Amino acid sequence: MAALFRYSKSSTISSLSSISLFRRCFSSAVAAELSSPTTTTLPFNLNHNLPRKDPKDRNVQWVFLGCPGVGKGTYASRLCNLLGIPHIATGDLVREELASSSPLSRQLSEIVNQGKLVSDEIIINLLSKRLEAGEAKGESGFILDGFPRTIRQAEILEEVIDIDLVVNLKLREDVLLEKCLGRRICGQCGKNFNLASINVKGVNGNPGMSMPPLLPPTHCMSKLITRADDTETVVKERLQVYNEKSQPVEEYYRSRGKLLEFDLPGGIPESWPKLLKVLNLDDFEEKLSAAA
Repeated sequence: MAALFRYSKSSTISSLSSISLFRRCFSSAVAAELSSPTTTTLPFNLNHNLPRKDPKDRNVQWVFLGCPGVGKGTYASRLCNLLGIPHIATGDLVREELASSSPLSRQLSEIVNQGKLVSDEIIINLLSKRLEAGEAKGESGFILDGFPRTIRQAEILEEVIDIDLVVNLKLREDVLLEKCLGRRICGQCGKNFNLASINVKGVNGNPGMSMPPLLPPTHCMSKLITRADDTETVVKERLQVYNEKSQPVEEYYRSRGKLLEFDLPGGIPESWPKLLKVLNLDDFEEKLSAAA
């Protein structure tokens, strides 16, 4: 287990205290915006405070960064299963809200379908509610997927939560585009698949890369749907917006010695063992497998 906690810090913050401070900190940061006569009142309360309790030991608290379609969800989910911690993807939080009948769902639908980024106010509110729900269930530690994506979000997160490590997954853009256009979701079970069969040759110093499709089982095949934002125009827009926003966030964590950059060499069979090795978790997985 020693390798598991290699990136953890000795002092930790109580989850409930962190969430409470998270809400209060963010509420102060946007107070001027929300009180402006030209600002529309947001359909949620950012001032909710939670009861405090004494700090306690926790599991790892990591962040996964990377362009849309790079595989953050795939690798973060696998690591969460290995480490026994929740995988918190802001994209999933947004989609869950879209599927609800809340006042926010129509606004979110317009934003997502146009390939635009959801505002800090909305994302932070959804995340704080998710952390609150997890604490109520006794969760310890997490991997955040897709957050933070702006300097403002990173600064707020840094003030209230002790992030141990930020893993920045990287993949060449032509492969990213193919992956995004091949994504499918089973309309019944909700699982993600990918129909793209990628086999690109090395060009201009970039190595060749092969990624087999991630095909669904037979009973899911007829129920596959394409996400509304997985069109070529929208995907290119999302990649451009992400690249513009990501550089400062990467530098923010690089300057703090928390950024680990990992170039994906291929599909899961090739990338997964190498990722475990750089995270010092290869021995940990072997021990778990031996104990199973």
